[in-house]
Amino acid sequence: MIFNLLRTIYITLLLVFIGSFSFAQSNYFKMSYGFGGGMNKSYTDVYQGDYGKIIYGVFDYHVTPFITMGLEGQYGRIKGGIAVKDPSGRRFVNKYTALTANLKLMLGEFVNYNQGGLLYNMRGLYLGFGLGAINNDISYIVRSQPGETSTSDNSRFDGEDKSINLLLPINLGFNYYIKDNYGYMRYVINVNAQSNITFGEGLDGYSESKLKSNNTYPDMYNSVTVGFRYMFGSVRAYRKTL
Repeated sequence: MIFNLLRTIYITLLLVFIGSFSFAQSNYFKMSYGFGGGMNKSYTDVYQGDYGKIIYGVFDYHVTPFITMGLEGQYGRIKGGIAVKDPSGRRFVNKYTALTANLKLMLGEFVNYNQGGLLYNMRGLYLGFGLGAINNDISYIVRSQPGETSTSDNSRFDGEDKSINLLLPINLGFNYYIKDNYGYMRYVINVNAQSNITFGEGLDGYSESKLKSNNTYPDMYNSVTVGFRYMFGSVRAYRKTL
């Protein structure tokens, strides 16, 4: 009699523990891919930056639902210079491509949240950084001052039309998750702000050797994009409810 009672209590507690554990975890897909587009603005050694367009594609591996490692490819146009305001008349257009490896850390990994609460809705807020390369292809550039010939040594603006520079992207963004019919996080709407710091003088095509202007800071461009992601692959258990 006592043995049967103890066995009943044991089985009951075991079922409660298993049920509690199952309730406190969820499954998520280990991979995702996506695409998007937006605008960028350059910050280089010319008088003033200009706006350009950007498109991108991404592939991510999800270490957890809220920690990702992946690759991002970009294609776009970076513009800069306003000829009527720059005394030297400089202006450029860079038709570039870039490839970077990125790590993103999301708020949901570090906070405890209740489903439906404020932190739950903000769990997709993230900070990220990466490393890669940008292939600069200067499709248009002013190489000489107004009224001077491009062959004059005193007026020519040196630089390369084609180059490859090291690229450091820093990301701040937000993922809005949409579940499928089975309750899995399957679709993602992404909003991202990115600063891209380059190491070299290829972004604007000017080497600045004869321009006598401030060349202290690295060339960079910032972008704001909106994109869509699709999560797929095998599933893995996660300790929190998703």
